Amino acid sequence: MPRPRRNAPEAEAEPPPDPIELLSAERRATLDTALAILEEFSPEAGALGDLPQVAVPPTHIAGVCASCRDHSELDCKLLLCLACVDYQDRFELVYFLQSLTIEKTLVIRTAVPYDDPVLPTVSSVWPAADWYEREAHDLFGVAFAGHPDLSPLLLYPEFEGHPGRKAYDFYDYREF
Repeated sequence: MPRPRRNAPEAEAEPPPDPIELLSAERRATLDTALAILEEFSPEAGALGDLPQVAVPPTHIAGVCASCRDHSELDCKLLLCLACVDYQDRFELVYFLQSLTIEKTLVIRTAVPYDDPVLPTVSSVWPAADWYEREAHDLFGVAFAGHPDLSPLLLYPEFEGHPGRKAYDFYDYREF
């Protein structure tokens, strides 16, 4: 007699809860504040785990980041991290912002097309973005318009390709 599968999905499984509903009241208030402040940039609400997240069009990223830094209710003076994610049909750039004075974290994300990954730089908003953007340029080929120096940070200048991309073939790698 065959054993029942333990990991089989249930016929009437409930859909997963909306991630925004799982945010604490304080983090939901941060999300609502960010949406109100960024209203002119067409933001979309979301959550990344237990962090409030706002998605914006790529053309608005520099203005969004400057608004998050300059508005006293967000006061995101610190760029904690800038990550690039390869979804094979697009790249998503994820900005983790922190306010040290009001102790709040906010995540901003934007998507750029895989075939033309160009995004405005935010290095004028946070000087720390300089190296994060150079890393994304090295590993994924994302160009940051207006960046002062996109010279290689991690790879040598003659390196061909972008090893952070899922499509990069590591078997073709050759040491020089």
